[in-house]
Amino acid sequence: MTSGLSARLAAVVEALPLVPGMKVLEIGCGPGAAARAVVARIGDGSVLAIDRSATAVAQAEAACAAEIAAGRLRVRQAAVEDFVAQDGEGPFDLVYAVRVGALDGRHPEAGRRALERIAVVLAPGGRVFVDGGDPLREVSVGE
Repeated sequence: MTSGLSARLAAVVEALPLVPGMKVLEIGCGPGAAARAVVARIGDGSVLAIDRSATAVAQAEAACAAEIAAGRLRVRQAAVEDFVAQDGEGPFDLVYAVRVGALDGRHPEAGRRALERIAVVLAPGGRVFVDGGDPLREVSVGE
């Protein structure tokens, strides 16, 4: 189900503890390749994919048109450190991010704000994963 992904993104998607019916938030979706793969693995679940780049959001909307039309994927422009869930979004069972500066240590203040925002939209028992492990590491939020 991860065919067409780079080896790195395929490893990330395979490492996520995805189960059918989950609500998933992808931070930094880029052109939407991982989001499509996640949608394929969560059955009747749904994905909200965000990116701070308008260009990336437009690419994801074009590449994920079928998943969006099916109501299984939403894409919108938002920086994680400013993210606020809109009606119908969240709470999320799983949140993940790959190569997001606010979550990989490059921008500590943005990272602090991002984790605060994630904590607000995370379902009880929800889990957060970012790159930097093998291939991911789990991050605690809101504790």
